[in-house]
Amino acid sequence: MTGTTGIRGQAQERARQTAAQLRRAEDSPAATSQRPPDQTQAAAPQRPPDQTQPPTAQRRRPELAAFLRGRRARVTPADVGMAPGLRRRTPGLRREEVAQLSGVGVTWYTWLEQGRPINASPQVLDAVARTLRLDRPEREHLYHLAEVPYAPDREAAAGAVAPEIQGIIDAVDPHPAVVYNARYDILATNPAYRDLFLIEQPPTSGVANVLWSLFTVPARDCPLVFRDAELPVMVATLRSAYGRHVGEPEWEGFLHALSAASPYFAQLWKSGDVLPPGPRVKTFRHKAIGELRMSSVSLSINGMPESRIVVYTPDDDESRRHTAELRERRLRRGRLRRGAGRENPAP
Repeated sequence: MTGTTGIRGQAQERARQTAAQLRRAEDSPAATSQRPPDQTQAAAPQRPPDQTQPPTAQRRRPELAAFLRGRRARVTPADVGMAPGLRRRTPGLRREEVAQLSGVGVTWYTWLEQGRPINASPQVLDAVARTLRLDRPEREHLYHLAEVPYAPDREAAAGAVAPEIQGIIDAVDPHPAVVYNARYDILATNPAYRDLFLIEQPPTSGVANVLWSLFTVPARDCPLVFRDAELPVMVATLRSAYGRHVGEPEWEGFLHALSAASPYFAQLWKSGDVLPPGPRVKTFRHKAIGELRMSSVSLSINGMPESRIVVYTPDDDESRRHTAELRERRLRRGRLRRGAGRENPAP
């Protein structure tokens, strides 16, 4: 009995040792890598990539941060009317000073300058740009880095063009020339253009607009001879620019007002057609001269990406004669006015 018990105990001990060895083998790294997945437990979900911040945004953020730091360092307290204070390690503004002058939170501006993925509105970027004294190219660069649609400032939209641009369009006289922005607001004209066209004022702005004048006059008074062929092209060109200005109050207000004033414009706008600006041949009607067939060409303007110079040149001999006649009529009126001024001097 005693021998049998001893043999049984030895067998149990060997079984325990074998089981322990098997457990150790199963828990080894090699065995773990070969072990099939436990189907009773759900696999840990993998985090999807951040779809809100594409790779281009991740590359832009460090560049935005470096740009803001560099521009902050060059603006001194004296530049913005502040006392330098004590213990200023660098000559530029502090982050909290930029935030205060821009009317934004210190934490928000700090995150912006650190390149964190935060959203910035055009109004806030404008405030920061004013504080950092950014010029037009720097302001546009800031917008692009922040991935916010850039729009020219309201001064340019209201009709301020450089004297050099005005000189260019004046120099092409007697050919009509004009500077348009993307909404067909007229920013500058030369005398020949004013001889050829009569532009009305839209009710919501002090800026003359070509589309407003063409769509809100009776068809018989429209200066475009082939009105129904040309107006759809102009509306499609307007829509191609609208994609860069969706939601902007000035654009939305203009589209709403013109749609209400002209059912024809509203109909064309709903078509959704899109075309970029390009050369055209148009026939215009002048009440005193007759018809002029003109070729148009658009020229870009450095520093004004939303605007263009459009020059009209006569396309046939008759139109060239009419263009010269328009210029002669203008010069004759000028001589008459000067003569009247000499006869009736101002008191």
